[in-house]
Amino acid sequence: MKRLAFLFALLATAAVFCWGLRYAARWEAARSRKHAARIEIGRPQNAESVRANLQMGAGELNLTGGADKLMESDFSYNVADWKPKVSYDVSGDEGELVVKQGSGGQGGGLGGKARNEWNISLNDELPTALAVQMGAGESDLDLDGLTLKALNLQMGAGETTVDLTGDYAKGFDATIQGGVVEATVLLPSEVGVKAKAQGRLGKINAEGFKRVATRTSTTPTANRTSPSA
Repeated sequence: MKRLAFLFALLATAAVFCWGLRYAARWEAARSRKHAARIEIGRPQNAESVRANLQMGAGELNLTGGADKLMESDFSYNVADWKPKVSYDVSGDEGELVVKQGSGGQGGGLGGKARNEWNISLNDELPTALAVQMGAGESDLDLDGLTLKALNLQMGAGETTVDLTGDYAKGFDATIQGGVVEATVLLPSEVGVKAKAQGRLGKINAEGFKRVATRTSTTPTANRTSPSA
């Protein structure tokens, strides 16, 4: 499938969730603590859809599909307080998955030899509304295999790549906000896509899209629509 690269650096004008590390990080240089979590889809937790909320203070996040369970994950960090908290509850036919960095992850960025890396795989078949809140760092979201219902990505600062070139049966809304962010968003070329990007600083490159006129704005705004299949 042909891909369209949507590359932009932006400074969000709206209120942005920016959660990183507030204090000088404490680390254990001699070793890394490791924590792994696995959650199964099965009775009595047999949800028909799920809301997945990932909250990371700062570090590196790698997210893919392909999990046999609801979630398969490996976390590596060397500050004890950063141990992630994982919860999963079901209400009616909808599950709610929350993965949240421990109490030590509040405010700025990683410093010194501090390490914080999350590798998470989600189930492809379960319809998922995904929200990712990340303070600072790098994220690689390979989402082309997931059955997405919605996507909300909020970053404080850093770089992110989001692959949305999947063969989605239904349309959905995706929102990406950030402080000082370089984002590359890969979109399918064989379905209709509307994208709106705006920011005070940086540039927007949306090769292959058709620009649609918008109202005059104090910030650079692009509204582009791809050809429908």
